[in-house]
Amino acid sequence: MLFPNLRPSKQRRVITDVFTGYDNRPRAADGAFSDTWNLSSRQYPLLCTRLPRGRLGTIEAPGGLLGKDALCRVERGTLYVNDLATPVTGLVPGQKRMLSMGAYVLIFPDKVYYNTEDPADYGSMEADLTLEGEIAYSLCDEEGKAIGDPLTGETEPEEPANAALWLDPSGTGAVLRQYSAAQGCWVELTGVCTRICFQSLGRVPALFSRYDGVELSGAAAESLNGEKILYAVGGGENENDYIVIAGLIEQGFSRQGSIRLRRRLPEMDYVCEAQNRLWGCRYGNDGEKNVNEIYASALGDFKNFRQFLGLSTDSWAASVGSDGQWTGAVNYLGRPTFFKEKSIHQVSVSAGGAHRLEETVCRGVQKGSGASLQVVGESLYYKSSGAVCVWQGGFPQPISAALGEKAYDSAVGGGIDGLYYLSMRDTASGEWSLFCYDTERGIWYREDDLHALCFAAAGNELYALNADTGELLAMRGSAGTPETSLHWRAETGLLDYRTPDRKYVSRYTLTLRMAAGSRLRLWLRYDSEGDWEKCGEVELIGNGTAVIPVRPRRCDHLQLRIEGEGECKICALTRILETGGDL
Repeated sequence: MLFPNLRPSKQRRVITDVFTGYDNRPRAADGAFSDTWNLSSRQYPLLCTRLPRGRLGTIEAPGGLLGKDALCRVERGTLYVNDLATPVTGLVPGQKRMLSMGAYVLIFPDKVYYNTEDPADYGSMEADLTLEGEIAYSLCDEEGKAIGDPLTGETEPEEPANAALWLDPSGTGAVLRQYSAAQGCWVELTGVCTRICFQSLGRVPALFSRYDGVELSGAAAESLNGEKILYAVGGGENENDYIVIAGLIEQGFSRQGSIRLRRRLPEMDYVCEAQNRLWGCRYGNDGEKNVNEIYASALGDFKNFRQFLGLSTDSWAASVGSDGQWTGAVNYLGRPTFFKEKSIHQVSVSAGGAHRLEETVCRGVQKGSGASLQVVGESLYYKSSGAVCVWQGGFPQPISAALGEKAYDSAVGGGIDGLYYLSMRDTASGEWSLFCYDTERGIWYREDDLHALCFAAAGNELYALNADTGELLAMRGSAGTPETSLHWRAETGLLDYRTPDRKYVSRYTLTLRMAAGSRLRLWLRYDSEGDWEKCGEVELIGNGTAVIPVRPRRCDHLQLRIEGEGECKICALTRILETGGDL
């Protein structure tokens, strides 16, 4: 009697040696993982651990970070530059929007500035001063030089002296004229202003400067009140202070009273610096009326948003017709760019002052995720309502398909060396995740559950502030005390091999390199049921390469988890797949 010959099952070897990071979709690509922890693409195509972070201590009552030549931070209401306290103190509690403009650090919503090159140059961007006592009013030119009192009357004087002044009321408004003997007639006098003089002990020159746009109220002549330009500011300890504004009075006089000078910045939801101007936007009430506007300061002067001299360097403002609140602002390739949830508004800055506003209806920045705006390389990345997007000036493109169907919000971003870091909250569970996107390779990794208050790049380091603990972290580990132990893991999605035949994996082989003292463990879960089963562990005494075979039991599908401590590089994952017939 002869026994039948059994055909050996067909074997196929599948090697994965290119690892493509985090992919939380129902069917992940080969080499991708449905969950990662403390892994990185820095040695792509290998799967490796991220760089150890540096710990720089805990910040009490943190307010924000700013990267310049030095790292700036707000702690307990005080501005620190390179860990040195500055005279800028008493800032209100809460998160700050910090900007760099030349050597200056600008802090909002406090509207405070500090010069990192001149520590004595700091203070409020706004000024408010009330002056009381004897106030003298006189006519002058734009330099503040007195020109005498004008003659008044209903008709032209009959025998005027040369250079005499006459306030002519015959037209639609009073015009000051000067008699010219050479021409034999009255000539309109231009550049005539009013000089307002009072005792102030040098407070006016300390708070205001020439060409400041101010609001003046309480002046004895009604024509002098309202929004004015200060054509001259002077005075000091040994002489009375004075200001010069455009306006006419019939003759000089002195009177007891009080006037109020205010230089104000508009209330702004988001601010950015572009082309030596400070730009901002506001939706809602600005303290006087409801607005939907974009503002720009005078050229090179972040204190003046109401300086209108008819020059190309003037301040600028524009109303916007699109509906909805502003959600973010950024300087992108030299152009101030403002976002709403469903539109992008970009300003084309003109050297002649005729700035032009362009609107694109598209996916904008998600409300509450304005801090996700980050330029990495030459591209702008941000979190929109339904995706993470990249924008290069046309229409934004989504790049977050690998993040799966989870909804995220409250995103905060940072970038360095082609990497885009994004800390955001799972809307459903409230859990935080820190993702890292490799912009050159298009690969995502979920690093951990860091809830970042803000990021700031200074030098070759990216700093992050932990919102939960106040700890300041150096993400590349070039500063501070490096981490001593790094736990990592990678978990695959469902592995079913996509064949209609009966099949099973007879062996897994994992090829990796580990540093001395590193440990690695392998876990399997079968058919999406039950607990994870440990199937292997290795610890290296010295640096070297390990090959770990794993033999799973037969199943319809399985998941593989690799985890460990210490530095590790996974080179390849090999599977021996055996298949049978349909029966």
